[in-house]
Amino acid sequence: MPDLPTPQDATETALFSECWDAVLSYADLCTAGSTAAAQLAREAFAQGIREVREAEASTVRGTGRRSARLPRIPLLLTAVRATTADWEDTGQGHRLDPDLRLWLHSDKAARYTGPPLSRPVALRGLRDLQQADAELLWLAEAESLPLPLVARRLGLDPATAADELAQVRRLFRDRCHRNHLDSPMDAECRSYARLLDAVTRSPAADTPDDLSRHLATCVRCAEAAACLRLHGGGLPAALTGGVIGWGGLAYLERRRRATEARLGPGRPGGFDAGGAPADGPDRARVVRGGLMVAAVLVSGLALTVSLMQFGGTEADSATRSDADRQAVADPDPYPPAGPGAPPAPASDTALSDGGKPPVDTTSDDRTPDRPAPGNDNDADPDPDPDPDPDPEPHGSTSATASPPRTTAPGKPAVCHATYDLGNQWPDGFQATVTVTTTAPLDSWRVAFTFRDGQRVTQMWDAEASQKDSRVTATAADYNKTVPAGGKLAFGFLASWSGENSTPTDITLNGRPCATG
Repeated sequence: MPDLPTPQDATETALFSECWDAVLSYADLCTAGSTAAAQLAREAFAQGIREVREAEASTVRGTGRRSARLPRIPLLLTAVRATTADWEDTGQGHRLDPDLRLWLHSDKAARYTGPPLSRPVALRGLRDLQQADAELLWLAEAESLPLPLVARRLGLDPATAADELAQVRRLFRDRCHRNHLDSPMDAECRSYARLLDAVTRSPAADTPDDLSRHLATCVRCAEAAACLRLHGGGLPAALTGGVIGWGGLAYLERRRRATEARLGPGRPGGFDAGGAPADGPDRARVVRGGLMVAAVLVSGLALTVSLMQFGGTEADSATRSDADRQAVADPDPYPPAGPGAPPAPASDTALSDGGKPPVDTTSDDRTPDRPAPGNDNDADPDPDPDPDPDPEPHGSTSATASPPRTTAPGKPAVCHATYDLGNQWPDGFQATVTVTTTAPLDSWRVAFTFRDGQRVTQMWDAEASQKDSRVTATAADYNKTVPAGGKLAFGFLASWSGENSTPTDITLNGRPCATG
């Protein structure tokens, strides 16, 4: 597995920490296995950083002029896409998601490497913006970060960040409109080009029926319409879909959920204008986490990847079932230096994210289903209700807590669970829970108890909550349905000290799972 580049200065250190999550999150969408996801992310990250350095070194001295290029994160994401194409060409395609492989051989994929004027207008429009404007647009729209935090990262005044973002959106629209007019078009598309511009400028404008029919059948004009229509909330999807292509919607949803996990749902201002938690224990944890990252970078140790669960339905590919998915696993004893360092814990209760560290693929826990009459989708073959459905908390934080619970004697197990400790470092670890269900599920919830006071800080492929030592993982929107005999998995990052024992009392929808 390739080595990651070493940060050259403090600016690159911050860049690595900021971008690694995004790269690994998208790499996980693109692969069919945990080890493959980690390797793809490493290769793409190394390639992308080389491109960033070359582009920045090519800036004309004294004039500030530069060749047009993408902002850092989307540039790294396109490096992931390019690396998947290399894998497909060199006989490693079996490690990629099957839908992605089909896409790589389609005309859609060819557009990203074909003639510049035929590439998606969103990709060309973002590239045409000034670097600072492009960074602002991507961080706010595609990464779903709150404006105060974006302003701090980019050195902007938080009081005027909203106005600057609105101006950048208009600039992006202008670039996309110009690029659409420059694109090769047939006579019908060209006849609608100026009408499309006029209709998309106003939220109150009605779309004529003939233009509507044209947009329903012309992919390129529909892409342009999504970029030109700044109202309605469709810009983030148009941006990610046009820039990274396959999996754009799923990536967008993962990043949105990651931000919610860090800042808390409904808390767009969860960080103050300086971009740091207000005060209290969360601030202390962030400070400790920052010091740890710095120490890891200086010493050259490679620490673990941080990924966040994102559920997103992706029409073009990301809706594969958990039976076919594996979370990201890094076979190396230590994850990559710098970008792989675990972030400061955001909360002890609500967590999620869009990429994944080492994960097994059998875990799955669904919220209790009480099917309507005639519905057999219940994970419990026993008709009697559970008198104690997943009580909280179970166990204790002591290493001497009771051993893992399995099913009652003589009663068939409704599920089988495995726990895989992927990576571990002095005060943190990453792990995967995998569950195989004997019955089909429409929704699921998995719960387990830590024995040594471990605290989950991030989770992907499920929404997490923790009360004392009891952790509950609830299905994401895209992986709720599981067939009989199907496997589901979710992974997480957590902190520990002293001991790090395997969790106990793993349940699926309130029913105990067999383990071992």
